[in-house]
Amino acid sequence: MSNVIVNRVKEFLKGFPPFSFLSSELLEVVAREVELMYYTQGEYIFMKGDPAKPHFFLLKEGSVYLTDEDAGKMVVKDYCDEGEVFGVLALLGQRPYVLNGYVAEDSLLYAVPVETFDKILKENSEVSLYFAAGFAAGQVVVRTDLSQSQKARKLLRDPSSDHGLSLFMEKGKLNFPTEVLTCTADIPISQAARMMQKQEVGSIVIVDELAFPMGIITDKDLRNRMVAAELPYHSPVSAIMTQPVRTIQKGSDFPVIYLTMIKHRLHHLILTEDGTDQSKITGIISDHDVFLSHGNSPAVLIHGLLNTWEINEIKAIRNRAEGLLGYFLENEVAIDFVASIMTEINDVIIRRLIELAKKDLDGEYPEVCDTPFCFLSLGSEGRQEQMLRTDLDNALVFGELPAKQMPQAKAYFEKLGQQIVLLLESCGFSPCPQDLMVSNPAWCQPLSVWKNYFTNWIHRPDESSLLHATIFFDYRPVYGERSLAESLTDHVYQVIDKQKSFLNFMAKNALQNPPPLGFFKNFIVEKSGEHQDRFDIKQRAMMPLADAARLLILSHRVMGINNTFQRYMKLAELEPANAEIYREAGSAYEIFLRLRALEGISSGNSGRYISPRSLGKLQRQLLKNAFAPIHQIQELLALRFQTNMIPG
Repeated sequence: MSNVIVNRVKEFLKGFPPFSFLSSELLEVVAREVELMYYTQGEYIFMKGDPAKPHFFLLKEGSVYLTDEDAGKMVVKDYCDEGEVFGVLALLGQRPYVLNGYVAEDSLLYAVPVETFDKILKENSEVSLYFAAGFAAGQVVVRTDLSQSQKARKLLRDPSSDHGLSLFMEKGKLNFPTEVLTCTADIPISQAARMMQKQEVGSIVIVDELAFPMGIITDKDLRNRMVAAELPYHSPVSAIMTQPVRTIQKGSDFPVIYLTMIKHRLHHLILTEDGTDQSKITGIISDHDVFLSHGNSPAVLIHGLLNTWEINEIKAIRNRAEGLLGYFLENEVAIDFVASIMTEINDVIIRRLIELAKKDLDGEYPEVCDTPFCFLSLGSEGRQEQMLRTDLDNALVFGELPAKQMPQAKAYFEKLGQQIVLLLESCGFSPCPQDLMVSNPAWCQPLSVWKNYFTNWIHRPDESSLLHATIFFDYRPVYGERSLAESLTDHVYQVIDKQKSFLNFMAKNALQNPPPLGFFKNFIVEKSGEHQDRFDIKQRAMMPLADAARLLILSHRVMGINNTFQRYMKLAELEPANAEIYREAGSAYEIFLRLRALEGISSGNSGRYISPRSLGKLQRQLLKNAFAPIHQIQELLALRFQTNMIPG
């Protein structure tokens, strides 16, 4: 291949992940090895069931559909556009193609040989983990467009950073059992199960007469292959064991171990003397061992929180959760799952701190300390979207008491709220600049007062009321008597039913933030102050979508769904005619949420302000693509709620 062609291929490749992660030297090696392939419309690159070709594909020009058949008709399952990679799944899984590769229009492809692919995996750990994460998620195509945003997230990385992979690059810190429970293939399943129970382990390795590994049984095998299959307990273990076993040489570095486990979807990996199943066992690694060794398993962190009352320990565990967040983000774990995990960790911390505060305070107020109350998370935490330790918005609602007890109850709950906020700050959370916290007596009130608050906001939708509505309408019960929150929700909907014009005012308020792009398609950035020339992703991109989702869900009287992405998915069900717009809006919001979290981790702040100059061309384009649903959603709101008819 001539140098001119090689340079052209190289220039194209470096614009797309995972090739954008490669050094110039390695990129040139790939560019020299790729094969240029041309297909005309209607041709098939491969068929479902065909063995994997000795290369994977990168689409240079044209369009390729990944299809299946249903009753003799073509069903498009996925599609590829310029710069998108496909055909990797079959290579990594060492299995036939699961879909057809149909050429939708004349297309030019780069075919990357498997030998080159193996070289990339061995020499570049970022690419290894990139493909491993994609394989673990079952991704058929590495996407770069908005409609498949959960796959497009990969473009939001900064190629110059190490992507937090140092978390997995430390040597000698993986702890795992070296004494491995074993048995021969002829013993009854019941005996193997008793051995596992006695040793308190979740697996047993089956060995041959030389004590070489030949199979493995796990708790899952006992459930699925024996109990569910109604297999007799006296059946030999060979009847349910997984074989052959996957082995690796003792002393292997962690990246190799980790990639092997993800690549082959292993929960257990056996270490042997020479790395084959024809030598003695030296240890066994489970996926639990991997997370436990790095202290970043969600279960481990939550277990730690539930077993300590020490503020310093709680803070330390929440610090470790930041590492978990970084790992999840950089290894492309679905953002809704990431947000759910971080929310659960935050919720456990909040509950723990409330219990700590009550222990200190209840003795002073024996007559009212048992009054039912509910701690509410508001704003982003209420929507289950707060991943970084930014400021917490919260409130407290307590049950009604006789008039003579109310002053003491208010004193108790105000002190409780102040103590809770102090403890949260001790654990690294920031106070709310607007003082929307339980430490503020205004937001620590009986149910009747809260009902009056919402009634007034709905009946008098001025600027202050609408500001409160955007925060307080996302309340979520975290601790205490949920029925208080449910009663408040019932009241809110009853009042809105009688004052439907409130939704129109909410809609007008939701349109206050203009589209994030200026006339010349440039990012609208801050013009002055501390954040000059930086893009406010919260106000310009996230708030318009969050405000719209809240309003639309309220208009449908849907209760119990606070998360913005989940709200849009529910709206897609409720309004099939607008389903595509809502799905796009939910996907866009996920992109913004991920980008903000990555920026926050990188900069050590809330991630709210991003410099457009720090983004690569593809990152900027993806972000601009994600803005499109904002404009569509705002047009929908303006039309549906007739905001042009509202004065002012």
